[in-house]
Amino acid sequence: MLDLNTSSLIPFFTTLPLSYLLIPLIFIFIIFHFLSNSHPHSKTPCPQSYPIIGNLLGFLRNRHRFHDWITEMLSQTPSSTLRVRSFLDLSHGIGTANPTNLEHFLHLNFPNYIKGSRFYSVLNELLGDGIFNVDGHLWTLQRKIASHEFNTRSLKHFIISFTVNSEISNSLIPYLSSNEDKVIDLQDALQRFGFDNICHVAFGVNPTCLASDNMNQNSPSSNFVKAFNVAVEISSLRMLSPLPIIWKIKRFLNMGSEKRYREALKVINHYAMEIIRSKEEEEQQQVGSEESLRNQDLLSRFMYSSSLNTQDFKDKEQNRKFLRDIVISFILAGSESTSTALTWFFWLISGHPRCKQRIYEELLSNSSMVQGKQCGNILSYDELKKLHYLHAAISESMRLFPPVPMESRLAVDDDVLPDGTYVGKGWFCDYSAYAMGRMEKIWGKDCREFRPERWLNDDGDFQPSDQFRFPVFHCGPRICLGKEMAYVQMKSVVAALMFEFEIMAVDGGGASPEKMMNPPYMLSLILKMRGGLPVRIRRRQQ
Repeated sequence: MLDLNTSSLIPFFTTLPLSYLLIPLIFIFIIFHFLSNSHPHSKTPCPQSYPIIGNLLGFLRNRHRFHDWITEMLSQTPSSTLRVRSFLDLSHGIGTANPTNLEHFLHLNFPNYIKGSRFYSVLNELLGDGIFNVDGHLWTLQRKIASHEFNTRSLKHFIISFTVNSEISNSLIPYLSSNEDKVIDLQDALQRFGFDNICHVAFGVNPTCLASDNMNQNSPSSNFVKAFNVAVEISSLRMLSPLPIIWKIKRFLNMGSEKRYREALKVINHYAMEIIRSKEEEEQQQVGSEESLRNQDLLSRFMYSSSLNTQDFKDKEQNRKFLRDIVISFILAGSESTSTALTWFFWLISGHPRCKQRIYEELLSNSSMVQGKQCGNILSYDELKKLHYLHAAISESMRLFPPVPMESRLAVDDDVLPDGTYVGKGWFCDYSAYAMGRMEKIWGKDCREFRPERWLNDDGDFQPSDQFRFPVFHCGPRICLGKEMAYVQMKSVVAALMFEFEIMAVDGGGASPEKMMNPPYMLSLILKMRGGLPVRIRRRQQ
């Protein structure tokens, strides 16, 4: 009989090369991988997955075209759903582009799918307990306050009259006029315009980012802008890291990008708290007048609302922290999403002259637009509603290039999706808005074509799509509160710029099938255009 005494095996193992010692370990992982695949509910395919490393190899190979890689895999699966395997099976999850699945976990079974620790751990230093980063009571409280404010007529008036229109007339158009017949990066200009606008909406403060010379100054506003950009960039690196343990170690040691992140957060927090304190002083001077507080920026409105719900806060500092978190959250949500959507819109329009001409003709048919040429007016809220083709073109652009290309949730308990996909407790559920816009099952064989007409009925009126087929503004109870305002801002910008200027992409825009199959985006939380959008600006001869 073979003697299996442990002590007798020690000399044997000490003489083996290290590679031989790894073989049993690899064998164990292979068995573990096989057993985890043999779950009775695990019939969902897991393309390009390998023992031990999971999908890591495919991710590294396709990092430069990540969203198209995901789209290809999802389109090849029976129900547009796939299993995701991480390195060493440290986490489990699924990815989907199936509208029925989205409706299930974002609406019908909403309580079972939360933001969870995976999302919170990445963004908690920046967003804290802000509305986009929390669940449960904190989310409900903020959603209730924000929902009420976004539905007030006074906020629409503030956003349209005092922010969007004034920024377009006094900042964006003069900036483009000063660069006539030059090549500029339109993505950069729109990002700076968007940041000015959202800071005005959120804080009532304009950092004047679009005035490029101001960005070289060492002012509190310019420092805040620079710090915010650093924080968003590093947050993206965290979220998309295939091995989160790396950035967590760097954070623990306070080194590299994590050290820069910590320094940026100090600037952001100081700036936000100073504005909150100044608003408190204004409030005292206005002796609590409801009208004076509510006809202002979001911070002033949230301050008024939170003052009515003092039972939710232990003291003044906790109330300030609440205000800081929710306002910073809205700046993150609004600073780059609309500018990114507009960047892809102008890229696509440059490659589709027929659509560009139709938008221009729609603007010419609007008498207020023509009169505004002389009196300097911008279209009103009601007038913007009449621009059906423009609304369709912007929606079509976001279908193909959603500003937030992918979202994630965490399962609280075991569940089975409508297509039969098993989701275990603690698994992540990702959905790809980018992939959904390119699914033949949803949009037909011309799904990769830019065709605004798909959004219009026989009378030429805009027809919205079901939110679970077009999840660009998210779905269910967490649907974006700023959806309507985002459309207002984008339509205002496009109408003003296309009426005043010819905007031509240097690369010809998104006209060819090759460009649409391999679009120039970068891997980030936001679907930014890689290398910017170089355009030439020429004033129209009316």
